[in-house]
Amino acid sequence: MAPSPTSSCDLAFDREHIWHPYTSAVNPLPVYPVRSARGCRIILEDGRELIDGMASWWCAIHGYNHPRLNQAVQEQLRNMAHVMFGGLTHRPAVELARRLTAMTPTPLQHVFFADSGSVSVEAALKMALQYWCALDHPERKRFLTIRNGYHGDTFGAMSVCDPVTGMHTLFQGFLPEQIFSEAPRCAFDALWDEAYIQDFADRLEEHSQELAAVILEPVVQGAGGMRIYSPHFLRRVRELCDEAGVLLICDEIATGFGRTGKLFACEWAGISPDILCVGKALTGGYMTLAATLTTREVAHAISRNDGVFMHGPTFMANPLACAAANASLEILEEGAWRSATPRIEAALREGFSACADLPGVAEVRALGAIGVIELRTPVDVARIQAMFVERGVWVRPFGRLVYVMPPYVVSPDELDKLVSAVVDVVRRLP
Repeated sequence: MAPSPTSSCDLAFDREHIWHPYTSAVNPLPVYPVRSARGCRIILEDGRELIDGMASWWCAIHGYNHPRLNQAVQEQLRNMAHVMFGGLTHRPAVELARRLTAMTPTPLQHVFFADSGSVSVEAALKMALQYWCALDHPERKRFLTIRNGYHGDTFGAMSVCDPVTGMHTLFQGFLPEQIFSEAPRCAFDALWDEAYIQDFADRLEEHSQELAAVILEPVVQGAGGMRIYSPHFLRRVRELCDEAGVLLICDEIATGFGRTGKLFACEWAGISPDILCVGKALTGGYMTLAATLTTREVAHAISRNDGVFMHGPTFMANPLACAAANASLEILEEGAWRSATPRIEAALREGFSACADLPGVAEVRALGAIGVIELRTPVDVARIQAMFVERGVWVRPFGRLVYVMPPYVVSPDELDKLVSAVVDVVRRLP
């Protein structure tokens, strides 16, 4: 029997049947029903408006219901919603690949479209493995990464996430065992000391002959801890990878498209990876889409002797998603984000500084449109979430971290209310 239409969200059915991310099926965290969203505001079914401090897990960089993104999707829908990418191509995908190769570092000339950030990481890992197999080095099949990293929830991606804060303990014995060096301990603007890179250098030297690649999030580690580290660390990683003859994969799924104050976080260090993963903000939060870019050297090595890259998602280069991405990147190319992110950073840095000396706060940090208050103990998510909603903002903490990554179009008044609410809530925590 078909479900009966309802005029409002059925929270009882939701609780009984829908499994939300990172929550229990038996005792789930509360959810708030949304009626609509526009600009930087989420409108709940009861009429309350929440200023969005999350950009829907960092992807809605232009806000909600953007007229140009709406138009791009509507126009594409008149032509086709989807067509397989095996043996076919289409204008939105070609245009998007052209934009991506133009805005990313010059050596990255080949674009592989994926349907999510995790899948783009899987593709990157497989590219590195196939590269070395094509060069007759099948023994190079492990990856080196840094602790506190996060690269997604699929199996290959999980294997290069932090082995303690990630999911290794749950899936021990199933995940490939990778190699981890200590997390960067040099602050963004810290004076450089070569001791900061020593552990990484030691691991790279010890395992270089079995490594396919190094993978890391440049300058800002996202869901693994929202840690911000020195661009000099990334610069030295690139140099050491070159010396050891190891590929470098940069995961810019969270940091790409202006989030750190640069179009890509790699720009802070002036480096180019051999493989680059992008996603999240690629479509401005409209559709799920990601991409893995690589160099001609990697792509041509994999393709030698009639070789092919062994990956092909069903919804690869979905035309609707590509159309949304083209509109999103066109807005970025116009450059308003370049003045927006320093304004957001200044407000976050100044506002959150009021919490720096609180006994329950370990550290306050900000970069671009990212602001973080790290607590000394984990938060009660349900309680703190309700406190934020009561104050008219949407902030989704995790672990010991209360952080915001708002849309770039957040107004000064909205940003002030968001920051004030965060500070007020943190001050009231035990």
